[in-house]
Amino acid sequence: MIHIVTDSSCDLPEEYLKKHNISIVPLTIRFDDDKEYREKIDITPEEFYKKMAASSTLPKTAQPSPADFLKVFEEVAAPGDEILCITISSKLSGTFQSANLAKNMTSIPVTVFDSLAASPGHALQIMRAVELRDSGHSIDEIIADLTNFRDNEMRIFIYLKTVENIVKGGRITRFQGTLAKIMNIKLICEGIKGEVVPLEKVRGEKRALERLISLIGQQKTNFSDTVFYITHTENPGDAEFIKSELVKRYKPRQVLIYEIGPTVGTYTGPGGIVLTF
Repeated sequence: MIHIVTDSSCDLPEEYLKKHNISIVPLTIRFDDDKEYREKIDITPEEFYKKMAASSTLPKTAQPSPADFLKVFEEVAAPGDEILCITISSKLSGTFQSANLAKNMTSIPVTVFDSLAASPGHALQIMRAVELRDSGHSIDEIIADLTNFRDNEMRIFIYLKTVENIVKGGRITRFQGTLAKIMNIKLICEGIKGEVVPLEKVRGEKRALERLISLIGQQKTNFSDTVFYITHTENPGDAEFIKSELVKRYKPRQVLIYEIGPTVGTYTGPGGIVLTF
């Protein structure tokens, strides 16, 4: 049997994880109070966003330790089982490295795969792996499919409604942040090879969302077999608007919406949206 293990940055609903027997290893978050919280175990997304809004600095996120992964590997696997571990991008976190160290500490056959994504991009790859596993494919076949999807097909767009967290993180100055707020600047970024790359600055929320939807339409001509996965930071209104426009314009197979957890929400900030297909 193939067990799928992942980390908490995938932002998949609890019901899905339970239904498909997916084990989660949580990342941790630390605020100025120096207390560590395990993502979605010790702190809910709602509690996290409240604390983050009240903090003048960004919380720090930390990858699970190799021992955390090892514990889960040994708990889920019976003799003869295999484990496929799909992690958040190695360009964003040391989680991939921790999972590989754990792999070398056990005799259980473990394959660790770098999603080169987070939140919905990470989630879509887990969902593909589940479908392939449940239809009888081997780990090698699953890895081949995921590699092709990740490297050649997957597209990731990020909409930043506010630059508040970029200011807190020191990526732009407070003056630049204030200017962006006054001018109502929204950022559209793209996920490329596991990293977040700024794409466009757009004035006004409505224009920015329209531009995001049009950029998606430029990626291909036929979306009939496409699954869109949208995650958001306490912004269901914009997420639902994007979904309705995607359905109306591109007629995809499915559009999924879920909330962003603390790990990724630290970077997207209030109102942020990540969209993957």
